[in-house]
Amino acid sequence: MLRIGPVQLATNLLLAPIAGYCDLAFRTVCREWGGVGLACTDLLSPQGLLRGTATSLDLAKTNDFDKPVGMQLYGSDPEIMAQGARWAVEHGATVVDINMGCPVDKVTKKDGGSALLTNLEKAVAIAARVVKELEKCPLDAEEWARRGGLGYPIGYPVGYPLAPRGANGALAASGDSPLAERGGTPIGTPTGIQGSSHVVPLTCKMRLCWHTADFESGAACSPHLARMLADVGVVAVTVHGRTTEMKFSGNVHLSGIARVVESVNGRIPVIGNGDVKEPQDAERMLRETGCDGVMIGRGALAAPWLFRQTHHYLQTGELLPDLTLDEKIATVKRYFDLMREHRDDRYAMWQISRRISWFAKKMQARLPDGRMESIKPFREAVRMSKQPEHLYAALESFRTGGLRGGVEEASALEDVA
Repeated sequence: MLRIGPVQLATNLLLAPIAGYCDLAFRTVCREWGGVGLACTDLLSPQGLLRGTATSLDLAKTNDFDKPVGMQLYGSDPEIMAQGARWAVEHGATVVDINMGCPVDKVTKKDGGSALLTNLEKAVAIAARVVKELEKCPLDAEEWARRGGLGYPIGYPVGYPLAPRGANGALAASGDSPLAERGGTPIGTPTGIQGSSHVVPLTCKMRLCWHTADFESGAACSPHLARMLADVGVVAVTVHGRTTEMKFSGNVHLSGIARVVESVNGRIPVIGNGDVKEPQDAERMLRETGCDGVMIGRGALAAPWLFRQTHHYLQTGELLPDLTLDEKIATVKRYFDLMREHRDDRYAMWQISRRISWFAKKMQARLPDGRMESIKPFREAVRMSKQPEHLYAALESFRTGGLRGGVEEASALEDVA
Protein backbone atom coordinates (compact mmCIF):
# COMPACT_ATOMS: atom_id res chain seq x y z
CA MET A 1 0.00 0.00 0.00
CA LEU A 2 1.01 3.62 -0.40
CA ARG A 3 0.55 6.51 2.00
CA ILE A 4 0.40 10.06 0.65
CA GLY A 5 0.72 12.27 3.70
CA PRO A 6 -2.38 11.49 5.78
CA VAL A 7 -4.05 9.53 2.95
CA GLN A 8 -3.67 5.76 3.11
CA LEU A 9 -4.32 4.28 -0.33
CA ALA A 10 -5.54 0.74 -0.82
CA THR A 11 -2.93 0.05 -3.52
CA ASN A 12 0.17 1.78 -4.80
CA LEU A 13 -1.27 2.17 -8.31
CA LEU A 14 -2.54 5.55 -9.51
CA LEU A 15 -4.44 6.66 -12.61
CA ALA A 16 -2.65 9.58 -14.24
CA PRO A 17 -4.32 12.91 -15.06
CA ILE A 18 -4.40 12.43 -18.83
CA ALA A 19 -5.38 15.62 -20.66
CA GLY A 20 -8.57 15.08 -22.64
CA TYR A 21 -9.06 11.47 -21.53
CA CYS A 22 -9.49 11.19 -17.78
CA ASP A 23 -13.13 12.16 -17.28
CA LEU A 24 -15.38 10.86 -14.51
CA ALA A 25 -16.77 8.08 -16.72
CA PHE A 26 -13.32 6.67 -17.44
CA ARG A 27 -12.18 6.94 -13.83
CA THR A 28 -15.32 5.07 -12.79
CA VAL A 29 -14.67 2.21 -15.21
CA CYS A 30 -11.09 1.85 -13.98
CA ARG A 31 -12.26 1.84 -10.35
CA GLU A 32 -14.97 -0.72 -11.03
CA TRP A 33 -12.41 -3.18 -12.35
CA GLY A 34 -10.40 -2.60 -9.18
CA GLY A 35 -6.78 -2.04 -8.22
CA VAL A 36 -6.87 1.76 -8.34
CA GLY A 37 -5.37 3.41 -5.27
CA LEU A 38 -5.96 6.98 -6.43
CA ALA A 39 -7.44 8.38 -9.64
CA CYS A 40 -6.74 11.90 -10.86
CA THR A 41 -8.90 14.29 -12.81
CA ASP A 42 -7.90 15.80 -16.10
CA LEU A 43 -5.59 18.83 -15.92
CA LEU A 44 -7.57 21.70 -14.41
CA SER A 45 -7.16 25.40 -15.08
CA PRO A 46 -7.54 27.29 -11.78
CA GLN A 47 -8.76 30.34 -13.69
CA GLY A 48 -11.44 28.23 -15.33
CA LEU A 49 -12.50 26.75 -12.00
CA LEU A 50 -12.70 30.15 -10.34
CA ARG A 51 -14.69 31.62 -13.23
CA GLY A 52 -16.95 28.58 -13.28
CA THR A 53 -16.48 27.82 -16.97
CA ALA A 54 -18.43 24.82 -18.18
CA THR A 55 -15.37 23.00 -19.53
CA SER A 56 -13.41 23.27 -16.29
CA LEU A 57 -16.38 22.23 -14.17
CA ASP A 58 -16.95 19.18 -16.39
CA LEU A 59 -13.30 18.16 -16.07
CA ALA A 60 -13.44 18.48 -12.28
CA LYS A 61 -16.72 16.62 -11.87
CA THR A 62 -16.62 13.86 -9.25
CA ASN A 63 -18.97 11.90 -7.00
CA ASP A 64 -18.91 9.77 -3.85
CA PHE A 65 -17.79 6.63 -5.69
CA ASP A 66 -14.88 8.48 -7.29
CA LYS A 67 -12.78 8.51 -4.12
CA PRO A 68 -10.05 9.03 -3.23
CA VAL A 69 -9.56 11.52 -6.05
CA GLY A 70 -6.71 13.82 -6.93
CA MET A 71 -7.35 17.16 -8.65
CA GLN A 72 -4.41 18.43 -10.68
CA LEU A 73 -3.91 22.14 -11.28
CA TYR A 74 -1.64 23.79 -13.82
CA GLY A 75 -0.45 27.38 -13.96
CA SER A 76 2.31 29.74 -12.88
CA ASP A 77 0.69 32.36 -10.63
CA PRO A 78 1.08 31.36 -6.96
CA GLU A 79 -2.02 33.23 -5.78
CA ILE A 80 -4.29 31.91 -8.52
CA MET A 81 -2.97 28.40 -7.96
CA ALA A 82 -3.67 28.75 -4.23
CA GLN A 83 -7.24 29.84 -4.86
CA GLY A 84 -7.66 27.00 -7.34
CA ALA A 85 -6.50 24.60 -4.63
CA ARG A 86 -9.09 26.04 -2.24
CA TRP A 87 -11.74 25.50 -4.91
CA ALA A 88 -10.59 21.87 -5.28
CA VAL A 89 -10.91 21.29 -1.54
CA GLU A 90 -14.37 22.82 -1.54
CA HIS A 91 -15.42 20.55 -4.42
CA GLY A 92 -14.33 17.11 -3.27
CA ALA A 93 -10.56 16.68 -3.71
CA THR A 94 -8.80 14.14 -1.52
CA VAL A 95 -5.41 15.23 -2.85
CA VAL A 96 -4.36 18.36 -4.76
CA ASP A 97 -1.55 18.03 -7.30
CA ILE A 98 0.48 20.66 -9.16
CA ASN A 99 1.42 19.86 -12.75
CA MET A 100 5.13 20.48 -13.30
CA GLY A 101 5.51 17.99 -16.13
CA CYS A 102 3.15 18.69 -19.03
CA PRO A 103 5.26 19.23 -22.18
CA VAL A 104 2.43 20.57 -24.37
CA ASP A 105 3.15 23.99 -25.87
CA LYS A 106 -0.16 25.59 -24.91
CA VAL A 107 0.71 24.90 -21.25
CA THR A 108 4.44 25.57 -21.24
CA LYS A 109 4.14 28.82 -23.23
CA LYS A 110 2.12 30.18 -20.31
CA ASP A 111 4.96 29.19 -17.94
CA GLY A 112 2.99 26.23 -16.59
CA GLY A 113 3.57 22.50 -16.70
CA SER A 114 7.17 21.49 -17.30
CA ALA A 115 8.18 25.10 -17.93
CA LEU A 116 8.43 25.24 -14.14
CA LEU A 117 11.42 22.89 -14.41
CA THR A 118 13.35 25.84 -15.85
CA ASN A 119 12.60 28.04 -12.82
CA LEU A 120 12.85 25.99 -9.65
CA GLU A 121 12.46 28.95 -7.32
CA LYS A 122 9.13 29.79 -8.91
CA ALA A 123 8.00 26.17 -8.83
CA VAL A 124 8.78 25.90 -5.12
CA ALA A 125 7.15 29.26 -4.38
CA ILE A 126 3.93 28.08 -6.00
CA ALA A 127 3.97 24.87 -3.97
CA ALA A 128 4.68 26.74 -0.72
CA ARG A 129 1.78 29.13 -1.34
CA VAL A 130 -0.60 26.27 -2.12
CA VAL A 131 0.43 24.37 1.02
CA LYS A 132 -0.37 27.42 3.14
CA GLU A 133 -3.77 27.77 1.49
CA LEU A 134 -4.60 24.11 2.02
CA GLU A 135 -3.78 24.48 5.72
CA LYS A 136 -6.53 27.11 5.91
CA CYS A 137 -9.14 24.63 4.62
CA PRO A 138 -9.35 21.79 7.17
CA LEU A 139 -12.12 19.24 6.80
CA ASP A 140 -14.16 17.72 9.61
CA ALA A 141 -13.81 14.02 10.34
CA GLU A 142 -17.00 12.98 8.56
CA GLU A 143 -16.11 14.79 5.34
CA TRP A 144 -12.52 13.61 5.52
CA ALA A 145 -13.63 9.98 5.84
CA ARG A 146 -16.06 10.37 2.96
CA ARG A 147 -13.29 11.57 0.68
CA GLY A 148 -11.16 8.62 1.65
CA GLY A 149 -13.75 6.26 0.21
CA LEU A 150 -14.47 4.21 3.33
CA GLY A 151 -16.04 1.04 1.96
CA TYR A 152 -18.75 1.45 -0.63
CA PRO A 153 -20.89 4.56 -1.00
CA ILE A 154 -24.38 4.24 0.49
CA GLY A 155 -26.68 2.74 -2.08
CA TYR A 156 -23.92 1.41 -4.34
CA PRO A 157 -24.13 -2.37 -4.85
CA VAL A 158 -21.24 -4.21 -3.23
CA GLY A 159 -19.39 -6.19 -5.88
CA TYR A 160 -21.03 -4.30 -8.76
CA PRO A 161 -23.06 -7.34 -9.87
CA LEU A 162 -23.95 -7.81 -13.48
CA ALA A 163 -27.48 -8.11 -14.66
CA PRO A 164 -28.29 -11.58 -16.03
CA ARG A 165 -27.03 -12.31 -19.53
CA GLY A 166 -29.31 -13.37 -22.30
CA ALA A 167 -28.91 -16.51 -24.34
CA ASN A 168 -26.53 -14.73 -26.71
CA GLY A 169 -24.30 -13.57 -23.86
CA ALA A 170 -25.28 -9.91 -24.09
CA LEU A 171 -25.80 -7.90 -20.93
CA ALA A 172 -29.45 -7.56 -20.04
CA ALA A 173 -28.95 -4.04 -18.66
CA SER A 174 -26.52 -1.36 -19.75
CA GLY A 175 -25.88 0.19 -16.35
CA ASP A 176 -23.95 -2.68 -14.80
CA SER A 177 -20.23 -3.16 -14.53
CA PRO A 178 -18.57 -6.24 -16.08
CA LEU A 179 -16.54 -6.74 -12.90
CA ALA A 180 -18.75 -9.36 -11.24
CA GLU A 181 -17.83 -11.80 -13.99
CA ARG A 182 -14.36 -11.75 -12.41
CA GLY A 183 -15.43 -12.43 -8.86
CA GLY A 184 -17.20 -9.47 -7.26
CA THR A 185 -15.59 -6.87 -5.03
CA PRO A 186 -12.82 -4.91 -6.77
CA ILE A 187 -9.23 -5.47 -5.73
CA GLY A 188 -8.08 -2.31 -4.06
CA THR A 189 -11.41 -1.06 -2.76
CA PRO A 190 -10.41 2.13 -0.87
CA THR A 191 -9.83 1.50 2.81
CA GLY A 192 -10.01 5.11 3.91
CA ILE A 193 -7.88 7.73 5.55
CA GLN A 194 -5.93 7.28 8.72
CA GLY A 195 -4.43 9.83 11.08
CA SER A 196 -5.62 12.92 12.90
CA SER A 197 -4.93 15.55 10.24
CA HIS A 198 -7.82 16.61 8.06
CA VAL A 199 -5.89 18.88 5.71
CA VAL A 200 -5.93 17.90 2.03
CA PRO A 201 -2.29 17.15 1.08
CA LEU A 202 -0.32 18.57 -1.85
CA THR A 203 1.65 16.48 -4.35
CA CYS A 204 3.53 17.48 -7.51
CA LYS A 205 4.07 15.72 -10.83
CA MET A 206 7.25 16.48 -12.78
CA ARG A 207 9.54 15.26 -15.53
CA LEU A 208 13.26 14.57 -15.28
CA CYS A 209 14.20 18.01 -16.61
CA TRP A 210 13.64 20.13 -19.70
CA HIS A 211 16.70 19.33 -21.83
CA THR A 212 17.66 15.77 -22.64
CA ALA A 213 21.32 16.79 -22.64
CA ASP A 214 21.00 17.81 -18.99
CA PHE A 215 19.73 14.38 -18.06
CA GLU A 216 22.41 12.62 -20.05
CA SER A 217 25.12 14.68 -18.36
CA GLY A 218 23.75 13.93 -14.90
CA ALA A 219 22.47 17.48 -14.38
CA ALA A 220 18.72 16.78 -14.30
CA CYS A 221 16.88 19.17 -11.97
CA SER A 222 14.28 16.69 -10.69
CA PRO A 223 16.26 15.28 -7.73
CA HIS A 224 16.99 18.77 -6.42
CA LEU A 225 13.44 19.97 -7.06
CA ALA A 226 11.94 16.99 -5.21
CA ARG A 227 14.00 17.81 -2.11
CA MET A 228 13.02 21.47 -2.29
CA LEU A 229 9.35 20.59 -2.59
CA ALA A 230 9.56 18.30 0.43
CA ASP A 231 11.05 21.20 2.38
CA VAL A 232 7.91 23.33 1.85
CA GLY A 233 5.35 20.64 2.68
CA VAL A 234 4.74 18.65 -0.51
CA VAL A 235 4.04 15.09 0.67
CA ALA A 236 4.80 13.10 -2.51
CA VAL A 237 6.11 13.57 -6.03
CA THR A 238 5.38 11.72 -9.24
CA VAL A 239 8.21 11.55 -11.77
CA HIS A 240 7.58 10.85 -15.45
CA GLY A 241 10.82 9.32 -16.70
CA ARG A 242 11.20 11.51 -19.77
CA THR A 243 12.48 15.01 -20.40
CA THR A 244 10.29 17.78 -21.77
CA GLU A 245 12.16 17.63 -25.07
CA MET A 246 11.29 13.95 -25.40
CA LYS A 247 7.58 14.62 -24.94
CA PHE A 248 6.15 11.07 -25.36
CA SER A 249 8.81 9.68 -27.68
CA GLY A 250 11.59 7.24 -26.91
CA ASN A 251 11.75 5.01 -23.87
CA VAL A 252 11.22 6.05 -20.27
CA HIS A 253 14.46 6.47 -18.28
CA LEU A 254 14.03 4.42 -15.14
CA SER A 255 17.47 5.53 -13.99
CA GLY A 256 16.21 9.11 -13.84
CA ILE A 257 13.37 8.12 -11.53
CA ALA A 258 15.86 6.19 -9.41
CA ARG A 259 17.95 9.34 -9.00
CA VAL A 260 14.97 11.14 -7.50
CA VAL A 261 14.26 8.24 -5.15
CA GLU A 262 17.86 8.28 -3.97
CA SER A 263 17.84 12.05 -3.58
CA VAL A 264 14.77 12.28 -1.31
CA ASN A 265 16.09 9.36 0.75
CA GLY A 266 12.71 8.29 2.08
CA ARG A 267 11.51 11.75 3.16
CA ILE A 268 8.50 11.56 0.86
CA PRO A 269 7.16 8.84 -1.45
CA VAL A 270 8.20 8.92 -5.10
CA ILE A 271 5.74 7.61 -7.68
CA GLY A 272 7.12 6.44 -11.02
CA ASN A 273 5.34 7.11 -14.31
CA GLY A 274 5.86 6.23 -17.95
CA ASP A 275 5.58 3.23 -20.33
CA VAL A 276 3.56 1.01 -18.00
CA LYS A 277 1.50 -1.02 -20.43
CA GLU A 278 1.58 -4.45 -18.79
CA PRO A 279 1.76 -5.66 -15.17
CA GLN A 280 5.41 -6.64 -15.67
CA ASP A 281 6.26 -3.02 -16.56
CA ALA A 282 5.04 -1.85 -13.15
CA GLU A 283 7.03 -4.54 -11.37
CA ARG A 284 10.15 -3.57 -13.27
CA MET A 285 9.68 0.10 -12.45
CA LEU A 286 9.30 -0.61 -8.75
CA ARG A 287 12.26 -2.97 -8.73
CA GLU A 288 14.70 -0.89 -10.79
CA THR A 289 13.89 2.55 -9.38
CA GLY A 290 12.97 1.82 -5.76
CA CYS A 291 9.91 4.05 -6.16
CA ASP A 292 6.94 3.65 -3.82
CA GLY A 293 4.10 3.60 -6.32
CA VAL A 294 3.33 3.53 -10.03
CA MET A 295 1.16 5.95 -11.98
CA ILE A 296 -0.38 4.51 -15.13
CA GLY A 297 -1.50 6.75 -17.97
CA ARG A 298 -1.72 5.76 -21.62
CA GLY A 299 -1.54 2.05 -20.82
CA ALA A 300 -4.92 2.32 -19.11
CA LEU A 301 -6.56 3.98 -22.12
CA ALA A 302 -6.52 0.66 -23.96
CA ALA A 303 -7.17 -1.46 -20.86
CA PRO A 304 -9.06 0.10 -17.92
CA TRP A 305 -8.67 -3.30 -16.22
CA LEU A 306 -4.88 -2.92 -16.15
CA PHE A 307 -4.88 -1.78 -12.52
CA ARG A 308 -6.64 -4.94 -11.38
CA GLN A 309 -4.26 -7.15 -13.35
CA THR A 310 -1.21 -5.25 -12.15
CA HIS A 311 -2.19 -5.25 -8.48
CA HIS A 312 -2.81 -9.00 -8.63
CA TYR A 313 0.56 -9.58 -10.30
CA LEU A 314 2.42 -7.44 -7.75
CA GLN A 315 0.77 -9.30 -4.89
CA THR A 316 1.04 -12.86 -6.22
CA GLY A 317 3.52 -12.94 -9.09
CA GLU A 318 0.79 -14.49 -11.23
CA LEU A 319 -0.75 -12.99 -14.34
CA LEU A 320 -4.53 -13.01 -14.49
CA PRO A 321 -6.02 -14.44 -17.69
CA ASP A 322 -6.88 -11.92 -20.36
CA LEU A 323 -10.44 -10.68 -20.49
CA THR A 324 -12.82 -12.31 -22.91
CA LEU A 325 -14.01 -10.32 -25.89
CA ASP A 326 -17.47 -10.15 -24.29
CA GLU A 327 -15.95 -8.53 -21.20
CA LYS A 328 -14.00 -6.02 -23.28
CA ILE A 329 -17.09 -5.10 -25.28
CA ALA A 330 -19.07 -4.77 -22.05
CA THR A 331 -16.40 -2.43 -20.68
CA VAL A 332 -16.55 -0.18 -23.74
CA LYS A 333 -20.33 -0.12 -23.51
CA ARG A 334 -20.18 0.65 -19.79
CA TYR A 335 -17.83 3.57 -20.45
CA PHE A 336 -20.11 4.87 -23.20
CA ASP A 337 -23.20 4.61 -20.98
CA LEU A 338 -21.44 6.45 -18.17
CA MET A 339 -20.47 9.27 -20.52
CA ARG A 340 -24.10 9.61 -21.53
CA GLU A 341 -25.12 9.62 -17.87
CA HIS A 342 -22.53 12.14 -16.67
CA ARG A 343 -22.55 14.38 -19.75
CA ASP A 344 -24.77 13.87 -22.80
CA ASP A 345 -25.10 11.88 -26.01
CA ARG A 346 -23.14 14.39 -28.07
CA TYR A 347 -20.15 14.21 -25.75
CA ALA A 348 -20.33 10.42 -25.54
CA MET A 349 -20.41 10.00 -29.33
CA TRP A 350 -17.48 12.37 -29.84
CA GLN A 351 -15.38 10.81 -27.11
CA ILE A 352 -15.95 7.19 -28.13
CA SER A 353 -15.01 8.00 -31.72
CA ARG A 354 -11.58 9.21 -30.61
CA ARG A 355 -11.10 6.48 -28.01
CA ILE A 356 -12.05 3.43 -30.03
CA SER A 357 -8.53 2.99 -31.47
CA TRP A 358 -7.19 2.66 -27.94
CA PHE A 359 -9.76 0.03 -26.97
CA ALA A 360 -9.28 -1.76 -30.29
CA LYS A 361 -5.63 -2.46 -29.46
CA LYS A 362 -6.80 -5.04 -26.94
CA MET A 363 -9.58 -6.51 -29.10
CA GLN A 364 -7.67 -7.87 -32.08
CA ALA A 365 -7.27 -11.58 -32.67
CA ARG A 366 -4.04 -13.12 -33.93
CA LEU A 367 -4.31 -15.04 -37.20
CA PRO A 368 -2.83 -18.54 -37.60
CA ASP A 369 0.21 -17.09 -39.40
CA GLY A 370 0.94 -14.79 -36.46
CA ARG A 371 -0.27 -11.57 -38.03
CA MET A 372 -3.05 -9.48 -36.45
CA GLU A 373 -6.54 -9.64 -37.84
CA SER A 374 -7.75 -6.30 -39.16
CA ILE A 375 -10.64 -4.75 -37.28
CA LYS A 376 -10.55 -1.51 -39.20
CA PRO A 377 -14.20 -2.01 -40.28
CA PHE A 378 -15.16 -2.08 -36.59
CA ARG A 379 -13.26 1.10 -35.78
CA GLU A 380 -14.75 2.86 -38.76
CA ALA A 381 -18.27 1.71 -37.86
CA VAL A 382 -17.86 3.21 -34.40
CA ARG A 383 -16.45 6.46 -35.77
CA MET A 384 -19.22 6.77 -38.32
CA SER A 385 -21.98 6.16 -35.77
CA LYS A 386 -24.32 9.14 -35.50
CA GLN A 387 -26.57 7.91 -32.71
CA PRO A 388 -26.08 5.72 -29.63
CA GLU A 389 -28.15 3.00 -31.27
CA HIS A 390 -25.63 2.84 -34.12
CA LEU A 391 -22.79 2.46 -31.64
CA TYR A 392 -24.56 -0.32 -29.77
CA ALA A 393 -25.23 -2.12 -33.06
CA ALA A 394 -21.54 -1.88 -34.04
CA LEU A 395 -20.45 -3.30 -30.68
CA GLU A 396 -22.90 -6.19 -30.96
CA SER A 397 -21.91 -6.95 -34.55
CA PHE A 398 -18.24 -7.07 -33.60
CA ARG A 399 -18.98 -9.21 -30.55
CA THR A 400 -20.69 -11.81 -32.72
CA GLY A 401 -17.90 -11.95 -35.30
CA GLY A 402 -18.64 -9.15 -37.74
CA LEU A 403 -16.80 -5.98 -38.82
CA ARG A 404 -13.50 -7.72 -39.45
CA GLY A 405 -11.43 -8.44 -42.52
CA GLY A 406 -7.92 -8.90 -43.81
CA VAL A 407 -4.67 -8.21 -42.00
CA GLU A 408 -3.94 -5.14 -39.89
CA GLU A 409 -1.32 -2.78 -41.28
CA ALA A 410 1.50 -2.06 -38.86
CA SER A 411 0.64 1.65 -38.63
CA ALA A 412 -3.13 1.30 -38.65
CA LEU A 413 -3.65 1.81 -34.93
CA GLU A 414 -2.88 5.43 -34.20
CA ASP A 415 -1.58 6.72 -30.90
CA VAL A 416 -1.98 9.97 -29.01
CA ALA A 417 0.75 12.35 -27.87
